[in-house]
Amino acid sequence: MQPNENTMKKTWFVTGASRGFGRTWTEAILHRGDHVAATARDVASLADLKARFGDAVLPLALDVTNEEQVRQTVAQAHAHFGKLDVVLNNAGYALVGTVEEVGVDEVRAMFDTNFLGTLRVIQAALPLLRQQGSGHLVGVSSTLGHVAMPLSGLYCATKWAFEALHESLAQEVKSFGLRVSIIEPGAYATSFGSPASLKMSTGKEEYATLREQVISALMGMKRGDPEATSEAVFQLVDAPEPPLRLILGSEGVPWLRGVYAERLATWEAWEAVSSAAQGTKPETAAAAS
Repeated sequence: MQPNENTMKKTWFVTGASRGFGRTWTEAILHRGDHVAATARDVASLADLKARFGDAVLPLALDVTNEEQVRQTVAQAHAHFGKLDVVLNNAGYALVGTVEEVGVDEVRAMFDTNFLGTLRVIQAALPLLRQQGSGHLVGVSSTLGHVAMPLSGLYCATKWAFEALHESLAQEVKSFGLRVSIIEPGAYATSFGSPASLKMSTGKEEYATLREQVISALMGMKRGDPEATSEAVFQLVDAPEPPLRLILGSEGVPWLRGVYAERLATWEAWEAVSSAAQGTKPETAAAAS
């Protein structure tokens, strides 16, 4: 890639910077000489970054489920650095359980963080980015933003919604000079499976065999090195024309290529039924809705 204005020093706003990809990328961002407003629920978990990188990092406490705190924290970061070039929404966690097992309150809490938390940050940042006339909104989804698996259907639902949010957003803000990208990691050896990032619903005996099979398969998955992802993220934000979606890892593209090939084959096999459902009367706006 040829150097361009997009490779100049950037200022980032990162949620969920205390662990996992958030921590890995925050450290890499600082090592490359950029500035970061690093946020986490427990700001003490970011203290070592301040000690090591000084004024290049602004540690901030942030619970993305707290709308007022989100608004104030984004504004504080922007005022402190004078700009925000990249807003990286990374905070989130997974709920493991079958559709029958999960509690509605558990699902509501996960959506509040994974989806609504991201929405709150975007809505707080957009007026500032529009005023700048530049900025890159980057959201961390998953390859599970395309495919739902047993025991993770509700987590996948947050990511499917996350994908729709960003796809619509990209079209809405393009004329303001703003860019939108979704990062879709596959399986990586991060702390995502730790108790802090993974919650388990109370299991029912009827699903015990399925649960054992799925968890065994997950344990045997090939996992990538999180440290190897930082350069891909930098290439994304430095690109003059960044893609809407970027898959991380060698397993994702082949897997999703097969998934979409199967979907397309099914749609085509049923195309005559689909077309017949159009009817023969002239389409009207009311009918189309």
